[in-house]
Amino acid sequence: MTRDNLDAFIGRLDRALRAVTDVNISAQRPYPAGAAADEPGPGENPHESGALMRVNHAGEVAAQALYHGQAATARNPRLRAALEEAGAEEGDHLAWCRMRLSELEAHPSRLNFIWYAGSFLIGATAGLLGDRWSLGFLAETEHQVVAHLDRHLQRLPEQDARSRVIIQQMREDEHRHATAALAAGGAPLPNVVKRLMRAISGIMTHTAYRW
Repeated sequence: MTRDNLDAFIGRLDRALRAVTDVNISAQRPYPAGAAADEPGPGENPHESGALMRVNHAGEVAAQALYHGQAATARNPRLRAALEEAGAEEGDHLAWCRMRLSELEAHPSRLNFIWYAGSFLIGATAGLLGDRWSLGFLAETEHQVVAHLDRHLQRLPEQDARSRVIIQQMREDEHRHATAALAAGGAPLPNVVKRLMRAISGIMTHTAYRW
């Protein structure tokens, strides 16, 4: 193994450990909920908010892994750089979700290591299939995440303004990532692959909601 390869491996391992353990995770952009104030009322349900944000945090752990896996196997250096840049924005989402979990006194998913490991393998496989398929996979993933966040915006207690502004900013970023991936030449995925992706996402969502 060359020095460059060793450095790259150590860098990926460091990113993986930080994503899974939340050690030294910080956002590059300001916390969207900083100026938002919750409005306690009869409909307040902190347990529901905490569970939904736990799912979102687990999803961001998985997103980190997908981007890391795709970047590790990308053949085009420009694509690799773009994936790493988008992954940094996903790192903001991870930090924001973790901060909101702390505010809600809710714990992150206890299965984050599994979410990371499985998603890294999926991302690396997508990358090995070629850049067009990797970009197509990225775009479809982000489209499904946008739909997922829309459902969470509907389920969040009306009074939970802080969680709501975080999710809205995440949704905006995810939509932009999907649009950029298609513009860069992402190939549309077969419907059977899209259905399989939704099924896997559903399992993670259902499990992370509780654990």
